[in-house]
Amino acid sequence: MVVTRRIVLEQLATASDAKRRETTTKAALVATLDTDAGTIESYLDGLEACELAKTYPDGSVRITITGEELLALDTDELVIVDSE
Repeated sequence: MVVTRRIVLEQLATASDAKRRETTTKAALVATLDTDAGTIESYLDGLEACELAKTYPDGSVRITITGEELLALDTDELVIVDSE
């Protein structure tokens, strides 16, 4: 499986919750998606720049409400989010 930013966001939505501020770990994402830590770190950086994910100083991570809302649009088309 090719891991994309969307797949990471979808897994983050499964493993965390914005409203309850439940988090997961980067290591859990690496294991679940069967990819390397660098890939996850890179994708999370991009998601965080667009306010779709939140990383805490202890390394835990969660989806944001904005991330949940983006996924709720349930679009199969490409969605471009610019962090600028």
